[in-house]
Amino acid sequence: MPKRIRVLVVDDSAFVRKVVSQMLARSASIEVVGTARDGEDALDLTARLEPDVVTLDLMMPRMNGVEFLRAQAKRRVVPVVICSIAGESGAMALEAFEAGAVEFVQKPTALASDRVYEIADELIAKVEAASRASVGRAPADAHPDAQVPGTDVHGPVLARRAGATAADLVVLGISTGGPQALRYLIPRLPASFPVPVAMVLHMPVGYTAMYAERLNDISPLEVVEAADGDVLRPGVVWLAPAGRHLTFVRDPDTVIRAHLDLRPLDTPHRPAVDVLFQSAAAVFGPRVLGVVMTGMGNDGLLGAAHIKAQGGRIVTEAESSCVVYGMPRAVAEASLSDRSATLEEMAGTIAELI
Repeated sequence: MPKRIRVLVVDDSAFVRKVVSQMLARSASIEVVGTARDGEDALDLTARLEPDVVTLDLMMPRMNGVEFLRAQAKRRVVPVVICSIAGESGAMALEAFEAGAVEFVQKPTALASDRVYEIADELIAKVEAASRASVGRAPADAHPDAQVPGTDVHGPVLARRAGATAADLVVLGISTGGPQALRYLIPRLPASFPVPVAMVLHMPVGYTAMYAERLNDISPLEVVEAADGDVLRPGVVWLAPAGRHLTFVRDPDTVIRAHLDLRPLDTPHRPAVDVLFQSAAAVFGPRVLGVVMTGMGNDGLLGAAHIKAQGGRIVTEAESSCVVYGMPRAVAEASLSDRSATLEEMAGTIAELI
């Protein structure tokens, strides 16, 4: 029989520890090997039990989730799935991603009801993906602090190439491992980047605006959460808000604006990379560069096909730098990728193809 995924459940609520354990027990591929009530207990049990994955609450006494992640990283890097209430610990959740957490599952606020079981399928899928994640690999010249444009804190900032561009828009889709990857990639694009950038990052409602602000603080480009009606312009990176699809509309005066919508309703994710890519292909035709980066599943596959059908180009992140080589693999195996690039190479590759 295949080896089962050994999971440690960490939460200060005994009820939540019990419920999360019961949810994970629904999967024949998962074995809950222990539970911990806070970060200090989790450090001890992680050392003794050597789990494959840890599910981690953030708001805990004695040692919170972020403190656990930082302390555990000095011992043995283990894939961590955050399981917390959105909004209650927004800044802490972003710190957890920066400290190495690979996924996030949003706990319902009504924990004393059956609604908590609604996340079972999502939790199981993300724990299974986390067990296959490549964790502990930092980019070659990664640095936790912000880059000051014109300095070499992060290495060279790419200069804008002279002349006409080969595309009018860059669209990017990313999921598992995305917060860390974008924190590395976006600061490497110069303020003079000649075309707009639009991104979908699979993230729970309540975090995308705060995450865009964090990226903006460390990037030469302006990074914002997209708002309905925003006019696309070079020098700006738009991040789709969690819970709404990001698409594009062309005004009669040829101005192109961002449009946010709940529809389509039948996508596994909202926002969806497929929806963003399909709209880009429909509005911009062949002058689109699509980028598909680390993440589980195949969101972006259908959208990449639309971009290619219109004559646009696709770059996929190389397996060697992905936390989870799922989304890029789906595109590459469908022969839709024009170029593969590691995270370290991605900014240069985008600049070259633009």
